[in-house]
Amino acid sequence: MTAHENQGDPALAQLRAMLSRRRFLGTAGAIGAGVAVSGSLAACGTKSNTRSYDFPKDASASEKLVRWANWPLYLDVDGKRYPTLDAFMKQSGLAVTYREDVDDNNSFWGKVRNQLASGKDCGYDIVTVTDWMAARFMQYGYAQPLDAALIPNKTNILPSLANVGFDPGRKQSLTWQSGFGGLVWNKEKVPQGLKSVADLWQPALKGKVTVLSEMRDTMGVLLQSQGVDITKGISDTQFANAIDLLSKQLKSGQIYKVQGNSYKDDLTTGTAWAGIVWSGDIFQLNLDSDKWGFALPDSGGTLWSDNMLIASTSNHQKNAMELMNYYYEPAVAAKVAAYVNYICPVQGAQAEMEKIDPKLAQSEFIFPSAEMLARARVFPALTAEQEKTFNEQWSTATGV
Repeated sequence: MTAHENQGDPALAQLRAMLSRRRFLGTAGAIGAGVAVSGSLAACGTKSNTRSYDFPKDASASEKLVRWANWPLYLDVDGKRYPTLDAFMKQSGLAVTYREDVDDNNSFWGKVRNQLASGKDCGYDIVTVTDWMAARFMQYGYAQPLDAALIPNKTNILPSLANVGFDPGRKQSLTWQSGFGGLVWNKEKVPQGLKSVADLWQPALKGKVTVLSEMRDTMGVLLQSQGVDITKGISDTQFANAIDLLSKQLKSGQIYKVQGNSYKDDLTTGTAWAGIVWSGDIFQLNLDSDKWGFALPDSGGTLWSDNMLIASTSNHQKNAMELMNYYYEPAVAAKVAAYVNYICPVQGAQAEMEKIDPKLAQSEFIFPSAEMLARARVFPALTAEQEKTFNEQWSTATGV
């Protein structure tokens, strides 16, 4: 990393030191970006599944805490400390319980849905889930409304993220991070690199290819490799053709595993040499070794966002919104982006990044250009029938 030379700022010096020595011992997670995102409203339930209780009374005044569920390695960390979170707790007087409990959207949904449905405390005030899962939370009534007056920094959100299809006006959600789904390769094992999805099927990579258990990212990449413009919707035939491709590569042993964030462990141990993965994870890994290459396929990658929601069973609403507001301060957002290397949703953060690392301030994977964004596409909204059919086909093919 190229460190900013302003040595007079101890906070920046601490961040630079943290970035230079961090080691990634766990698994990473992620998530649109600077383009309008279509809402993938998954109508996968019935009226009986929706919330049938009032939101809890806010106990923020007497209970000075916030409980936050996020994906692994999705916040700046220094050893066992989270510097920006420590600063927030000192500044606000609130205690934050931060847990890396989201490894996959569906598994997390399975973990909390019964409590949310019955009105029992799900254990979290803020949950961080991908666009389509955020849409599901809102459909069922499992996300509480945000009070814009308590989140003045909400106006810092990128204009193209301010009015997403699943939450116009961002009345119940705020983007946490965004990112790309694309190709990774081990530079030592695949020195020629990868340009297309077809490159994953070369004999030299048999048994060394991993793909994401996030159906929308893996299938979004495969569909585009077959010439499908996913922005125009996906037909049953198109999806079936892509499933056939996936099934063929799984049965042949070319793809050895379909998995969530644990793929990072397999990359570092050499179990995997290539695959379909998330952008920020690879840039985090490369801070130590520069061993992995990442690119959007020539046919196109995927684009997604993870979003902060206040769970319907939370009774620390004001505290949760104070935390959300803090992370929408450009200087704070830049510190997070410098660590996670995903697309930053906060206006003004790029200028703040110049103070931390001028090189990162020019990164297309944190502050992408319009040209870069044009090479990635958001997985489209699915009808209730498509949601059911596609998930069944995916589960049959992958066992996930």
